[in-house]
Amino acid sequence: MKRARITIHPQSLDTPALYEYLTDSPDVESVRTVNWNVADPPAGFLLHVRGDHEALATVLADDPEVTAHEVVPIDDRSCYCLIEGRAPAESRALWEHFTRGSLMTVPPVEWNDDGSSTVTLVGTEADVQAAVAAVPGDIRVDVERVGRGRIDRPDAGDALTDRQREALATAVDLGYYDTPRGATIADVAAALGRSRSTVGEHLQRAEATVITRLFE
Repeated sequence: MKRARITIHPQSLDTPALYEYLTDSPDVESVRTVNWNVADPPAGFLLHVRGDHEALATVLADDPEVTAHEVVPIDDRSCYCLIEGRAPAESRALWEHFTRGSLMTVPPVEWNDDGSSTVTLVGTEADVQAAVAAVPGDIRVDVERVGRGRIDRPDAGDALTDRQREALATAVDLGYYDTPRGATIADVAAALGRSRSTVGEHLQRAEATVITRLFE
């Protein structure tokens, strides 16, 4: 079995207004498709969204193409979003190319800043090649990597210790990484009930781990 990581540029398609909102709005920082079902209308999607989920809920409620939805907050800046709606036929046909034969898609699908989507496929070499070749010529498909080992992007958080993860989460919540900073190392240390030097070391090691893993 082959694994292929591809990026699809569907900008030439008639994309729904919700797609435009999720890729262009300043309210949305990042989007990942955790799972989906486009086999039969209406289409269903489970998204992980980071951003203003109250604004997202308002947009979903006002969108006539969305027939049902639920926003499940994770924290103040992220949520899971269940959406049922009417997807354009050509968009459905595009994604159906990657569910034929032996092919399986490995979630999540990453939504990129330029409107493209990156996904990992698993299947026989022939089915991977056939799926990419079947994409209409006006839609660009970039094959990022092909192989038999792990080729998806590593989760940078996997390598953090519990203390490092806790320190990072607290720093984010307090605004330590905001611009301008909304908190200091001393503030983070006070919230955690630890010394400033200990928390500073946790943050330095966590930052080094995340950045190194991100660019591996």
